[in-house]
Amino acid sequence: MEEIEFYIEASQETMEGAIKHLNIELSKIRAGKASTSMLDGLMIEYYGMPTPITGAASITTPDARTIAIKPFEKGIFGEIEKAIRNSNLGLNPMNDGELIRLSIPQLTEERRRDLVKRAKQEIEVAKINIRNARQDGNNSIKKLKGEGVSEDDIKSGEEKIQKMTDGFIAKIDQIFTDKEKDIMSV
Repeated sequence: MEEIEFYIEASQETMEGAIKHLNIELSKIRAGKASTSMLDGLMIEYYGMPTPITGAASITTPDARTIAIKPFEKGIFGEIEKAIRNSNLGLNPMNDGELIRLSIPQLTEERRRDLVKRAKQEIEVAKINIRNARQDGNNSIKKLKGEGVSEDDIKSGEEKIQKMTDGFIAKIDQIFTDKEKDIMSV
């Protein structure tokens, strides 16, 4: 029975990881409000090494529609601007020599629908990851049958994993509902 619990816990950790990854990806989808997390994952060349912008500059949101980036060194303004322009954020950096400002434009209805579609894609990826974790857990538990574990224990383990899977899928659906509401609110 300990082996079954081990596989159930492993499945749960994988599912929790899928939720964390989903939240990170959804935080990159802007809802018309400035957020420093929008720049997560953007890399620049800094001393010959790929570095996240957050590691080479101070990033703040002075108001709900502006992101201010203050590079630690003046020589990397161009790199930061290039990284922002090349990203799919649709933002145009403005450099005043001290700060790079990003104005977050109001979203059109069409753009909001596109963002909801993108959020749905991330939701589907998370659900697939949850289902894969369930399948891996169930397959591992089924292999224990040859090691003398009773069929009742195996069935019980599979039911626990299914119940856990249902809970995580419901959590993902709630995350999507909240994100959709956030994106569509003006």
